[in-house]
Amino acid sequence: MRHAFNLIMAAATFSSAATAQTGAAPVDTSPVPQLNEINVEVSRDMSGLMTLYRDLHAHPELSEQETATAAKLARRLKAMKFDVTEKVGGTGVVAVMKNGEGPVLLIRADMDGLPVTEQTGLPFASKVRTKTVDGIETGVMHACGHDTHMTAFIETAHLLSSRKDRWQGTLVMILQPAEEVGRGARAMLDDGLYTRFPHPTHAIAFHDAANLPAGVIGYTPGYTLANVDSVDIVVRGTGGHGAYPQTAKDPIVLGARIVGALQTLVSREQDPLDPAVVTVGSFVGGAKHNIIPDEAKLLLTVRSYSDETRERLIQGIKRIARGEAIAAGVPDDRMPIVSVKDEFTPAAYNPPAFANEMAGLLKAHFPEGRVIETKPSMGGEDFGRYYRADKNLNSFIFWVGGVPADQMAKAAAGQLTLPSLHSPFWAPEADKVIATASEAMTVLALNILKR
Repeated sequence: MRHAFNLIMAAATFSSAATAQTGAAPVDTSPVPQLNEINVEVSRDMSGLMTLYRDLHAHPELSEQETATAAKLARRLKAMKFDVTEKVGGTGVVAVMKNGEGPVLLIRADMDGLPVTEQTGLPFASKVRTKTVDGIETGVMHACGHDTHMTAFIETAHLLSSRKDRWQGTLVMILQPAEEVGRGARAMLDDGLYTRFPHPTHAIAFHDAANLPAGVIGYTPGYTLANVDSVDIVVRGTGGHGAYPQTAKDPIVLGARIVGALQTLVSREQDPLDPAVVTVGSFVGGAKHNIIPDEAKLLLTVRSYSDETRERLIQGIKRIARGEAIAAGVPDDRMPIVSVKDEFTPAAYNPPAFANEMAGLLKAHFPEGRVIETKPSMGGEDFGRYYRADKNLNSFIFWVGGVPADQMAKAAAGQLTLPSLHSPFWAPEADKVIATASEAMTVLALNILKR
């Protein structure tokens, strides 16, 4: 998942009026007593957690291939006395722990790595090489930090399973495949996540951040991550000799017109206060200098927040492609073919009242300045599907910064460009990410499931 957002320092506010407007179930924001020992225990566990992290980092698996990862983590959950079901939605794992009547809390971590050849120089850097489903040989790396997600998930499971006297309700902890291709959450839901297992009332997750200081928590009420669509446009023309363009209908020139016109969808048709992105990431056509090809192909990424904006952008892309083809004199039977890929990732939405309540709990627990409000990201994350499948769900995904302090200082001074998520150079300060996320998710869980 790739994202970029500016930070806004703000105090979280939460009111009964906001709760009434959104319908979110109120959460008691007074901290659970004696939480200080959570930090102490996480610190004591850190050596073993870093061993697990280094193992996960060195042995990543691509989306929908996470078999070894799922198996080793399932064994740990079974040892904690969770009721564990494997191979949910492919390679997904669902671990359930019932502890009396009460809310049902879903906690999620994603497992997949990326087709990226690691260049961090870490002593435990991934040396894994494999082939993608398209047959392309590639290195594999946890360039999005899912290894920190899984490690913190395991520590959270340990902390909660050893404190059953502190909470009441049901834990549904899931290890999700295929987040990077936008199919994992949907696959688990389609395989009965909400019917075969206890239906959640609450859901929480976190993502490491490549532009926040290590150990700083960021949160966003409302839309926090975007709808992500992949759109293909096959531009069709009539091929011919490059020296006699009058005998052809040039799909490259037509494709260039379409690329230019697409820019007006955001700049001239979209409300400036409703962000959207239409980016042409690939333009391929032709094979020789003096041949006008029959076809050219454009690959687009389209980002939005609301379903209405998403639909308007997609219809606008189709309209512009057809309109430019008509203007170029392309016959009806050679109109461009616009296809929207099925791996649509829906926007992740934090119901505002619930997000502010969760932020209030974190601010009450962590030192001042460790929890800040951040702007929405145009990145994608399929955690949003769990809320989309049940709009009554109290859902919250937050960020945990992973950038070491010295790198943040150099970046602020203009001496360094920070690597982004998905970069072969991304190496978070993993111990701070894992410790902060484990503590934060445990604090939230103990309060959601408070006796």
